[in-house]
Amino acid sequence: MKKNLMISIWMTLVTTVIFGLLYPLAVTAIAQLTMPSKANGQLLTPNGKLVGSRIIGQAFTAPQYFHSRPSAAGNGYDPTASSGSNLGPTNKTLVDRVNSDVAKLQAENPNVPVPVDLVTTSGSGLDPDISPAAAEFQIPRVARVRGISEQELRAIVARHTKGRDFGFLGDPRVNVFELNLDLDAAHPFAH
Repeated sequence: MKKNLMISIWMTLVTTVIFGLLYPLAVTAIAQLTMPSKANGQLLTPNGKLVGSRIIGQAFTAPQYFHSRPSAAGNGYDPTASSGSNLGPTNKTLVDRVNSDVAKLQAENPNVPVPVDLVTTSGSGLDPDISPAAAEFQIPRVARVRGISEQELRAIVARHTKGRDFGFLGDPRVNVFELNLDLDAAHPFAH
């Protein structure tokens, strides 16, 4: 019995050291060596100033910016509270919010169908991307407010549109944060 107890204690210690210390350190070292940007959260630092991460969405509400998907993470885009709303399709709170968002968007761009990702949250609540259709929907507003042509703005959106991964995984998407940063660099907004 004593022998079995000692074996179990040693096995616990050895596996804890291997899988709780050595393995995580090895994976971290490999990630830092082979892909340091991804290992460190894909941080964006234009002009040497940290402004965010390309993989965590941010709330953009000013009319001169492309808007992100709604977020149910905490008070919105809170990375410490990542989650969906868990509200079902018949939940009155969800239905009222979506109807309100659709009404606001239809007032902004009448007679154009509202893309679903502009009124629904993602599973994490931190999705940094919108669909190309959601970006296209917002082009008239952003172009009007910034005083640039829709054609020029479409070219900027096209530069930030990513296709399916490996040609077949996922959907085409536009990273809102990177798009807005590029828009500010190319066409600074004069208040």
